[in-house]
Order: sequence, then structure tokens, then C-alpha cells
Amino acid sequence: MKKALFVAATAIAAPVAISPVYAQEAVSRPQPVVQPLTIPLPADKPYPGTMTLKVDATDVARGIFHVRQTIPVAKSGKLTLLYPEWLPGKHAPRGAIAEVAGFKASAAGKPLAWTRQPTDVYAFDIDVPAGTKNVEIAFDFLSPTRTSEGRVVVTPAIMNLQWEQVSLYPAGYFTRNIPVQLDVMLPDGWTGASALDGLKVTGNRYSFAATNYEVLVDSPMFAGRYFRKWDLGNKVTLNVVADETKYLEASPDHIARHAALVSEAVALFGVRHFDRYEFLLALTDELGGIGLEHHRSSENSRNPDYFTKWNDNDAERGLLPHELVHSWNGKYRRPDKLWTPDYRTPMQDNLLWVYEGQTSFWDLVLAGRSGMQSKEMILAEWATNAANYSTQPGREWRSVEDTTLDPVIAARKPKPFASWSRSEDYYNEGSLMWLETDMLIRQATNNAKSLDDFAKTFFGGREGDFGQDTYDFDDVLSALNAVHPYDWAKFLRERMQAPGRPAPVGGIERAGYKLVWRDTPNVFDRDRMAQAKNADLTHSLGLVIDKDGVAGGILWDGPAFRADIVNGTKIVAVDGLSYSRERIETAIRAATDGKTPVRLIVERGGRYRNIDIDYHGGLRWPHLEKTGSGPDWFDPLLAPRRQL
Repeated sequence: MKKALFVAATAIAAPVAISPVYAQEAVSRPQPVVQPLTIPLPADKPYPGTMTLKVDATDVARGIFHVRQTIPVAKSGKLTLLYPEWLPGKHAPRGAIAEVAGFKASAAGKPLAWTRQPTDVYAFDIDVPAGTKNVEIAFDFLSPTRTSEGRVVVTPAIMNLQWEQVSLYPAGYFTRNIPVQLDVMLPDGWTGASALDGLKVTGNRYSFAATNYEVLVDSPMFAGRYFRKWDLGNKVTLNVVADETKYLEASPDHIARHAALVSEAVALFGVRHFDRYEFLLALTDELGGIGLEHHRSSENSRNPDYFTKWNDNDAERGLLPHELVHSWNGKYRRPDKLWTPDYRTPMQDNLLWVYEGQTSFWDLVLAGRSGMQSKEMILAEWATNAANYSTQPGREWRSVEDTTLDPVIAARKPKPFASWSRSEDYYNEGSLMWLETDMLIRQATNNAKSLDDFAKTFFGGREGDFGQDTYDFDDVLSALNAVHPYDWAKFLRERMQAPGRPAPVGGIERAGYKLVWRDTPNVFDRDRMAQAKNADLTHSLGLVIDKDGVAGGILWDGPAFRADIVNGTKIVAVDGLSYSRERIETAIRAATDGKTPVRLIVERGGRYRNIDIDYHGGLRWPHLEKTGSGPDWFDPLLAPRRQL
């Protein structure tokens, strides 16, 4: 054995023969052209003047925004304008530069020459003549009219105005130092809502007081033909637009639960980092879906029947709690490498398991404390997430922290075998890790301390501080140790930074529960499948089948995988009869006799195959089950904190 290894090593070390053709000195061998730094770096200095931004958003039929922008300049020469690329909350370069068309620049009515930088297509260089006070730019933003082109932001009844899509800013300045004043023209009869200050409405023209460019980008607008708003207390307003007016019929109880959510958040964090907060909610199946956080507003969409079929939408109601928590965690407190001075500087996502992971923990907790979601639904969601990680082979090679880079690596596109490659698991596995953190602190202190104490000290800060306070890994450790001394460095590094970890069920077990399998879905999976009209058979056949019988979510090395079923394969028939969810579930039950396979006919690319899947484990969905007669530690976690 030793001799064989030595021989192999010697063979590897031997020089590699080079083809004589490429060894000749006559072969041309260029050197790279040095690319000079031509874009001014952002500096924390005042900007000489106030930009004006005028957006005509009245072309609803074609989804086109017409933009006019005035940009003060202090000197002649080259002016570099940047289109926002690295966008907060998206954790990656997501600028919609491809939708910009008809770009023109002028000064005093005369056209100005411009060029786009080939090494940074988000940068426009404009030649500014001597004596110029302002540069005018004009362009159209051609918003997608179908999902294959991107997210739809304009429908006949609703629009989502994101100012980073319809503006540019001068390079060389922190965006917080660039003043800007916005005017927007909405369609006749529409109402808009935004967290921007100083609103004056004249007909269908919405004019706002001057703000800075950072605040502008962080303050989108929802506008719609059908609009209602409700005061939730604590200087928070719920603004809702909908596809039809009938979907705006919320009961007093619905609104009371949203108000309780706000009260629970303020009770948790102790202070508000906003003078007012605007929930922006679209109830639609026409506008592209969105769940995005902002310091003084949310940007969310839910199904049209969010209110009108309230009892069927328990699983839907975790989004608004999530985005509200982000006002404290993500917008006020932010990882130091995720905060950037402009929208060109790349963000570093490593601590998203705090930013998004702990927010995903608190959205469930606050939903439970406020009555936005039931305890059964909350435990079911944790069960589903824990089960997915218990069968996820990608854990073998990839850590949770490495998945924080997935927004950049994968651009949130679908993956062939996501269970092997992993995706953005810092959300849900982060939630389970913080659950374990909370339970560890509670039990070590006999419920005298909890993660609530961490939230109040770490995310609380000063009342009315509308800025950002950055942190690093050591700051997280210090805050945790101030609540309860423990080897938190080892705890967090093992769970977030190391691959090959077991399923994250420590918090569930500390709470007095265990993960079990049953042949009926938990309420979270049941509601998700009902809304998507699919069959999630991940833990039996190892796939998800959509309403048209098309397979996806193939579990790596699961039964479907071993039968060579891949994403996009259509399940045509089950036991010789056309596919239905009922038939495939019946076939899985029949196969528990240990002899009968699950017999399918599948089609891919016009080719049909008969498949016998040798699976006999029955239908399996995850649940949490109470163990023993000890305390239920989920009860103190989900108990309200607001004054009742």
C-alpha cells in the first residue's frame, strides 16, 4: 500500500509534456489591459444641491414609467451617474438596469454626450460643459408585463413604485448625503401610500418634501385603484391595495390582531426606530409577489383573500410580522459588512443568520403572541423546517453561513437538486438555532431570562434613532453573554459555520417536544399544499408534484431521484390511471404491504417511461409531539408581553 501511494505521488509530480505548437516562441501571448479606476469612490461629504425626480406613472396599460431627473453639478468635466445595483434587503446585485430605455442627457436644453462604462454597465459618464449648473436626464423604465420578463410591478389596479428603478445618483458621495425631492403622477382616481414625509396631493400629483437618496430608496410606494388604511396604534398604519374592492373587507378582529402585532413588537424591543411606520400590503394575484423590509415601511403582497378567507390563511400571516421586525433587526441594527455607503459597493452577507435568521424566529413568536397565527401553526412550521433539514444531504458539505452567500451565487433562481446544493437556509435553520438559544437561556435561568432580553438590549438602543447601528460577530457574543454567560462562540460556530451538522432540533427538544412522522400533513403543510394546489411528498417519494402533475423539489438520493425523475418530469399516470393527488397517495399507502411498488407513467421531453418505485414507507409528514409530563416551554415563549 505504501509503495503504491509513493508511485502515485511520483507520477503526479512528473512534468507534464507541452505540445510543441504551444511551446513555440512564435505563438502570440497578450498581456491584460490595465483597467484604471474611473468611478469616484463614495465619500462622506455634502452634495452641492438637491436633485429633483419626476416620475410619470400614468401609463398603466403598458407598465411604462417616464422619468425626468435634474442633477446639480459643481464643475465641468466628467459626471458619473450610477444606477442602483446592490440593493438592501435583496442581499445581492439586483438592479433592474435591463429595463432602462431611451436614456438622454442635456443641459440648458442642449443634448450632452454620454457613454456607459463597459466594465460597470450601471455607470453612465456624461460630458458636462463649462458653466453648467444642472444636468437633466430622461429615460423610460419598461416594467415587465409578464413573469417571464421579471417581476410585474404594474397591473390594471395596483402598482409598486420602487424609486431605485426610476432614478440614478451621482458617484462620489454617500447616498445619505445626496438630497432629492420627488414628484410622482399617479393614474386618475388612484391612491398612493409611502413612508416619505411632507406629502402634498394636487389632483393626481404626489409631491414630497426633500429627503436624502438613501431614505428615498428605502421608502417605496404602493398605489392602487382600490385602497383602504387603518390606524394600528404606536404610530403605525396598515395601508392596503387590492385587485378588487371586495378584498378590502377586514373585520374589526382582523385589524385588532395587526394592532396587537405592533404592540408586541414595541413591547419586545422597548423602543421605536421610526417616527411612523407604514405597512404597505397588496392583496393580489396579478402583481408580482414581494416581501421586502424597510426602516419605516414594509413592502408586502399576499393572496387577495387574505381578509375575506381569514380562517384559511393562517399560514400566510407570518410575512407582516417578519418585515416589521426588520425595522429593528436589519434596518437599524445591521451587520457591519452589509451596510454600504452607496448602491455600488458590494455587500457581504455572512451574518444574515442574525439579520434574517433571528427575524424568522421573532416573526413566529410575535405572530403567536399577537394572535396573528395559532400555536398549532407555529409549531407546525418549525416541524416542517426541522424535518427538511433532517433529510437534507447538502448539510454534509455546506454550512448554514455559506448559504448566506446564496443570494449572490444563485440569484434566487430555481435549482436542479436544491437539497444537495442547499439554498438560503439561514432563514429557517437560523430560526431553529435561535429557538435553541432561547430555550437554553430560559432553562439555565429558570425562565428568568430569555432571548427577549437579548432583543431589547441588542436591537433596542435609543428611542427615535432612525439611523443604522452596525455590529460584528463579537458584538453578538458580547450581547448574549450579558444575558447569560455561556460558550456562545462555540455554540454559534458549530451550528452556523460548520458543515456536517445534525438536524437542528435542539430547541424543539429543550421545549419538551420531539419530531415525529404521521401519514397526515401538519396544518402548515396542509395549508401550503392547498394554496399551491400541489402534493408535497418530500418525505415519502422524495418530490413535490404541482397541480399539473409536474415534479419538482427532487430529494437527492430519494426514491424519485433513484428512479431518474428530475425537475420538470410529468407524472402522467398512477397504476394505469391519469394522475391525481388522491391516486398517488392511495398508491403510496398500498405500497406499505412491502411488496407493491408505486407504479407510474412519466413523460419528459416527449418520451414516456413506465416506472416502478420500490418505496414502502407510506405517507410521511412531520409533526411536533409533546414528550413526558414536564412543562411545555413553548407556552412562556408565546405568551403575550403587551398589556392586555
